[in-house]
Amino acid sequence: MYLGRFAPSPTGALHAGSLVAALASWLDARQNGGQWLVRIEDVDSPRCINGAAEGILQQLAACHLLADAPVLYQSQRGLAYQQALDLLVAKAWAYPCACSRKEIEDAQGERLRHSAAVYPGTCRDGLHGKPPRAWRLNVQQVMNDLELPKTWVWQDRCLGIQQQDIANEVGDFVLLRADGLWAYQLAVVVDDAFQGITHVVRGADLADNTPRQMLLQQALGLATPVYMHTALVHGADGEKLSKQNGAQPLDLANPLAALNAAAQVLGLPAQAGSCQQALMQWTSQWLGGR
Repeated sequence: MYLGRFAPSPTGALHAGSLVAALASWLDARQNGGQWLVRIEDVDSPRCINGAAEGILQQLAACHLLADAPVLYQSQRGLAYQQALDLLVAKAWAYPCACSRKEIEDAQGERLRHSAAVYPGTCRDGLHGKPPRAWRLNVQQVMNDLELPKTWVWQDRCLGIQQQDIANEVGDFVLLRADGLWAYQLAVVVDDAFQGITHVVRGADLADNTPRQMLLQQALGLATPVYMHTALVHGADGEKLSKQNGAQPLDLANPLAALNAAAQVLGLPAQAGSCQQALMQWTSQWLGGR
């Protein structure tokens, strides 16, 4: 059975870009006769805003994008994440790290605007007398033990063939952060498996996370969903819309207008009538991965 999901972070209200992802995932689930779930990814508690989760659910409801099961909250899933980390530690696939972000950037001689510097593996062979700060996945060790190829190749339903050398392009990524919070990569993998997600439809900005998540799925013995990454909405400055760069919340005084704008990004024609009627029309027209 097809199980899809939309997993927003409650760091603010939905904006035009996040509605595109919600609509695409909803349409894909409906067109495939499946179920659509909503997960609130509130594991990064310092960035979460009080009331934002409820506001997001109200925005989705105004657009008649309604989940087929109770909403799952990552903030209630800490035990499951700990169990996953314990399994990786027991297999000698995760290790403590004492490095700060500045130390990693200085070691690599780079400061990147949109992504972290590749971790140089400083603590892979020990903490060198420093206290542990975070836990990382030993990427190369996992790949060696599971006899996985150096370059990870995967098929995206929209983007086509993708590839990434995880060890050299990403390095040993964080599972448990220095501030004690669970990292996105571990949480999303554990929760997708827990919810039985078979298909992930999300924005193209998350495509480069996919190999890391697939590797974690292999390491934890979990099923791998089918992935599809859709077009992004960009602002006048050319940057993708995001809460970090001040994207304005959706104006839902006219929910159909907001849905029509999102549908246009997905290559679907504008519809008149009600939101329900528009969603039915788009479901019949949806061709995921076109």
